Amino acid sequence: MDSARLGVLVSLLVFPAAGMLEKMAIAFAFALAGTFIFMKILDHIKFKNTIFIPLVGLMFGNIVGSITTFFGLKYNLIQSISSWLHGDFSMVIEGRYELLYISIPAIILAYLFANRFTLAGMGEDLAVNLGLSYKRIVNLGLIIVAFVSSIVILTVGTLPFLGLIVPNIVTIFRGDNIKKSIFPTAVMGAVFVLFCDILGRIIIYPYEISISLTIGIIGSAIFLYLLLGRNAHEN
Repeated sequence: MDSARLGVLVSLLVFPAAGMLEKMAIAFAFALAGTFIFMKILDHIKFKNTIFIPLVGLMFGNIVGSITTFFGLKYNLIQSISSWLHGDFSMVIEGRYELLYISIPAIILAYLFANRFTLAGMGEDLAVNLGLSYKRIVNLGLIIVAFVSSIVILTVGTLPFLGLIVPNIVTIFRGDNIKKSIFPTAVMGAVFVLFCDILGRIIIYPYEISISLTIGIIGSAIFLYLLLGRNAHEN
């Protein structure tokens, strides 16, 4: 997300007159480049515990975010970036939401390769022993994630905790088989977003709270419950 945010800054700074498709292409390119750089960093670091992988991701994201903030402050673009990337459905109108249709082929491709992604998630050694081209499948997954993420961020903005809590809840009940959990994850994610959107529209009616803030509050509470509940169960 931080790499896509940097791409948005570049599009506003270098190509201010670019259309939505051009901005999406720039954000996708930066998101993809940031993901590949992160994977290269992981290739050169040996971890004793996998918990360090997301920590390295957070550090890398903060570095990219700091670069974005520096140039955003220098060229007075912080407010433009924040307002654009803040999750809000009020700007999802005709002429903007159509970009989401572009992600449909990528989602279909992800479904077709879901079993291979499941094998890749079990580790490189096991995947290679089962005859899987590990690097190729991982790179394909990264491209799909970067592509879909850049489209959603440019169309809706960021929705915090959504991609963290919903897949984990589905995994608890459906297991780690990605192909079996894609549809339940999509349905549960849509229902959760719809619930948060309706709540944000009625809680201080006739005004409304942005979907990003609503999901952030409810999602953080659910995430803490899942985290503390799992720790309590393990102890």
